[in-house]
Amino acid sequence: MSEADDIRFMREALALAQEAWQAGEVPVGAVIVKDGEIVGRGYNCPIVSRDPTAHAEVRALRDAATRQGNYRLLDCTLYVTLEPCMMCTGAMFHARIARIVYGAKDPKTGVAGSVLDLYGEPRLNHHAEIVGGVLADECGAMLSAFFAERRAQAKGQVLADQN
Repeated sequence: MSEADDIRFMREALALAQEAWQAGEVPVGAVIVKDGEIVGRGYNCPIVSRDPTAHAEVRALRDAATRQGNYRLLDCTLYVTLEPCMMCTGAMFHARIARIVYGAKDPKTGVAGSVLDLYGEPRLNHHAEIVGGVLADECGAMLSAFFAERRAQAKGQVLADQN
């Protein structure tokens, strides 16, 4: 994949992140690409679905596996707007995703170098190429705006409760 392809597909993931935000979820989106075509899509929805595993990446993996007719997603690239967590990385490894491209770093739960580097762990039986920072500013800005909105709403609720 070229840099232009990475940007194009990350924009698709950002559009899905926007859908998550509109649903009241943390805005993270993911797409899975094989041979230049999107074969899986997902966005965060653990709150609405009451499912702690309903992260964007896991939902995209489920969608792609269903469409491809196989839980092994060989020769696929997963694009996600936020550095993957441990759970999502484990699922990607089991699916044999070849390449993972993410936008913003996650200093709290990211395992592609921020908190841990599972992608560089030699004892694991699968490794994927990892590319970070694609449209990082846009991905990070969306997350920052979402959490700023949440803080403002919480502050407004506190003020309303005080009156």
